[in-house]
Amino acid sequence: MGFSGKMIKALAPFIGMFAVIALFHFTDFVLLKYYPPIANFGFFAVFFSSLFQEKTVIQKIALAAEPDADENVMRYTRNLTYVWAGFTFLNFLISLATVFASEKIWALYNGFISYFLVGTFFIIEYIVRGVKKRGWMANPAELMRKNGKEV
Repeated sequence: MGFSGKMIKALAPFIGMFAVIALFHFTDFVLLKYYPPIANFGFFAVFFSSLFQEKTVIQKIALAAEPDADENVMRYTRNLTYVWAGFTFLNFLISLATVFASEKIWALYNGFISYFLVGTFFIIEYIVRGVKKRGWMANPAELMRKNGKEV
């Protein structure tokens, strides 16, 4: 009775999790302090690299939610991708700096402040998006264009 490919794929996350736990258990805490900068850099890489594609990651999400999104939405979401890339890069730099600070500062920033900033940023963006969307919908020419009418 051997291991099938499906069984290995099913067990891979658990094996990886136990490997990471063992790594951090038998090594110095300082390695664990690098997790937030690595994660933040990963988020930055996703946003930044998508800027070089036809559709950014945020545009793809917007199109999945609203397949007939107009050029205003596409322009807004492309610009929003620039903003998120900048925000995540700054978050990466700050979290990297905390690696060299005390454990209290590291824990405060990476366990609270960083999450608070991301949540606040998301809430502000959500409000701005609603205001912008109302502005787009208030323009009769845009409404007619969206509905396939001649302007």
